[in-house]
Amino acid sequence: MSLAIPTLQSQLFRTSPSIRAESRTADLYLPLPTTPFACALRFSNNPTISIATGNQAGRLRSVCCLSALNPNLKDTLDKVVTSQKIVLFMKGTKDFPQCGFSNTVVQILKSLNAPFETINILENEALRQGLKEYSSWPTFPQLYIDGEFFGGCDITVEAYKSGELQELLERTLCS
Repeated sequence: MSLAIPTLQSQLFRTSPSIRAESRTADLYLPLPTTPFACALRFSNNPTISIATGNQAGRLRSVCCLSALNPNLKDTLDKVVTSQKIVLFMKGTKDFPQCGFSNTVVQILKSLNAPFETINILENEALRQGLKEYSSWPTFPQLYIDGEFFGGCDITVEAYKSGELQELLERTLCS
C-alpha cells in the first residue's frame, strides 16, 4: 500500500510533540580546581548548556544524554522513505528552498525530470534531529532513493556529474 507524503508529513508534525527521546543517565565526575560549579552539555532534541553542582565542590553530579530517534519516529521515517521512489528531506520546499544546498539538489532532480517528494525539516525540530540519527548523516538535504539513503548535496552533485545519479534514477523509476 502506497502512503501519500502529505499524509505522512502531517503525521510527522502531528505526532512529534508526543515523541519523547529515550533517556540515559550516567554519573560523571569532573574535578574543576577553582570553582564549585561544573558546566555540562545536555544532549537532547534542543541541546542546551546546563550548570550543575555535585555533592562535592567542583564535581558534576550527572549528565543526561537523550536520543532524538525513538521507535515511533523510526517507524514513521521508514514509512516515509519507502512511500515514494524519491524523497528529499530539505530546508524549505521544492517550490521554495530555504537553503542553497537544498536548492541545488532540487534543481538537479528537476533537470532529470525525476518525480520526487520533499519534506521540510525546518517545520519540526524533533524530525530534524531524529533524521540525523536515522541516516547517520549530520547535514541537510538528505536524499533517499528507493527507500535507501543516497547522500547529501555534495554526493548528489558528484553522482550527477559522473552520470551515476541518472543511471540509478532510471533503474529505480523503471522498477
